[in-house]
Amino acid sequence: MLTTLPSRVLVAFAGAGSAALLAGAFAFQYLGGLAPCALCLWQRWPHAVAVGIMVLALLVPNRWLMVLGTLAALATAAIGGFHAGVELGWWEGLQSCSGGSIAGVSMDDLLNPNAAVAAPVRCDQVPWAMFGISMAGWNMIASLGLAGIWTLAARRA
Repeated sequence: MLTTLPSRVLVAFAGAGSAALLAGAFAFQYLGGLAPCALCLWQRWPHAVAVGIMVLALLVPNRWLMVLGTLAALATAAIGGFHAGVELGWWEGLQSCSGGSIAGVSMDDLLNPNAAVAAPVRCDQVPWAMFGISMAGWNMIASLGLAGIWTLAARRA
């Protein structure tokens, strides 16, 4: 079905997919109470870029914008894949999100024994999964699909 759609429709679909994934991440954070780790936050930025590229590509259709959309989707898929590997223990994650980091904590709070400083969210723990796949894993899978749609749009432009 996707192979018969015009490139503008594909661009809109791919950009809307990134917007939906962003909305889902914010819903898990603000409605579900699941605070994001550093890698979770990093996965959001390429989606935001892809939404911006979608707007530009719809206003000024250009094959290179669609290629950039592909790269944005591949970037978040790569971060999601790395994050999923950290969660599964396949490799070590970033030191800043695998425990013990004091990044973002002020010196006053560090010296104040009464300060309520929350523990950093760990990247190596899975706060939610569906069918045994974490949010990072689902982001990778969905983003690879979006990269395919962006690529199809670029080939069609």
